[in-house]
Amino acid sequence: MELKGKVYYVGVNDRQKQLFENLWPLPDGVTYNSYLIDDDRIALIETVDICYFEVFIKKIRQVIGDRPIDYLIIDHMEPDHSGSLSLIKKYYPDITIVGNAKTFDMIDGFYGVEGKRLVIKEGDTLDLGYHRLQFALIPMVHWPETMVTFDMTEGILFSGDALGAFGALNGGVIDTQINTDAYWSEMERYYSNIVGKYGAPVQKALAKLKNLPITMACATHGPIWTKQLPRVLDLYDRLSRYEAEEGVVIAYGTMYGNTEMMAETIAEELSEQGIRNIVIDNVSHKHHSFIIRDVFKYKGLIIGCPTYNANIYPETEALLSELASRDIKHRYLGWFGSFSWAGAAVKKIGEYNEKLKFEQVGTPVEMKQAMNPAVEAECRTLAKAMADRLKADRSES
Repeated sequence: MELKGKVYYVGVNDRQKQLFENLWPLPDGVTYNSYLIDDDRIALIETVDICYFEVFIKKIRQVIGDRPIDYLIIDHMEPDHSGSLSLIKKYYPDITIVGNAKTFDMIDGFYGVEGKRLVIKEGDTLDLGYHRLQFALIPMVHWPETMVTFDMTEGILFSGDALGAFGALNGGVIDTQINTDAYWSEMERYYSNIVGKYGAPVQKALAKLKNLPITMACATHGPIWTKQLPRVLDLYDRLSRYEAEEGVVIAYGTMYGNTEMMAETIAEELSEQGIRNIVIDNVSHKHHSFIIRDVFKYKGLIIGCPTYNANIYPETEALLSELASRDIKHRYLGWFGSFSWAGAAVKKIGEYNEKLKFEQVGTPVEMKQAMNPAVEAECRTLAKAMADRLKADRSES
């Protein structure tokens, strides 16, 4: 499938895998995108997951037949993109592998592949004939070896995992060929779960790329972006600055429904206070990747659970740990909990905020056994405090 100027899409769809990195659900599948530049010297950019090598090599040969590939450019070494490296080397033994010094450290460690190598540095170029490629290093977006390749001739940015999204491609691959509506929330979920910890490196990468005359962005997952590229770049800019919309995520754990009643009361009061974006998630039913996405999207988080084995309810603790590992900034936090005979969850959620470093809002609410008028009033007070904090930002903006 030609994208432009003899640059071809040779990626594959994976509609079989259920969990990305054995962690994140893939309800609509995922792509492993690879690109082939048919020039005086032929360059392959990325490979694909090794499970799809047979499909991959057929696509390559549909473009170039039996001609050899001169260069394999590896912008990102994660095995879903570099997994077919060893097999490509067997089909094209004289191929030159292009990467930076950290790329080759990982090639040695993962695959032990030897042969011709071109070690590039920041700003280096590679002439293919008509196409001239330039390389930029963007470490920790989201691995240390990550780089991007820019086709200076056609204005195409091969961006690695940056600008990627979950979701297989249904027919077309370019944003102008397909309905992209389903990809925006999956791009947010992809960013928040995969790249989310690395906001500062993403900002540095965006600053490095902002003056390039990019007409097309080719990531390793999801659609190829052309007309909607400004929206993609804006989304990555906002997410990497941890900018969020007015709204509240209420994430709760419950065993018998009593803690759930606290969550429902809080949501009701938030609505009465004029907050329109309210998401209520049961941490045992909703996969945490979707909750993490919503925490990236909205400023407020109110989290609660029962005490369990003198600790935090396990699914709630897992979510707190996942949030803490992403260094999310500029968020407001309230919390609540329940117990039957000895309380611990409320205190320990508060201790977790030493890792989260969110701004505490309101007074935590602790309930013994079941809802009563006093607890209901405290829940409403907590909700009002969150609503007031969010409203305060309205005047500032």
